[in-house]
Amino acid sequence: MIIKSKAVSGTMESNDIFVEIEPSQKGIEVEVQSIVFNQFGKQIEDTVKDVLNSFDVDNALVRVNDRGAVDCTIRARVETALKRAANEVK
Repeated sequence: MIIKSKAVSGTMESNDIFVEIEPSQKGIEVEVQSIVFNQFGKQIEDTVKDVLNSFDVDNALVRVNDRGAVDCTIRARVETALKRAANEVK
């Protein structure tokens, strides 16, 4: 999947995650901010990268601001932002 434009998904509400994706020429870059970063920062990053890999994304800058989201929410928000960034969904 090719990231064509900047896109976002999610909210800053409790138990949600805000995901921002934009095109990049530097491979996969993931920036994580989280209220539970010390406990789950690496797992959040790994989940984001897993979703990117499942959609064959080679170049993207992904910024996430987590407010305590569970794994399935993280995956859904990243997938939605990816599809929006690839202009597959509005």
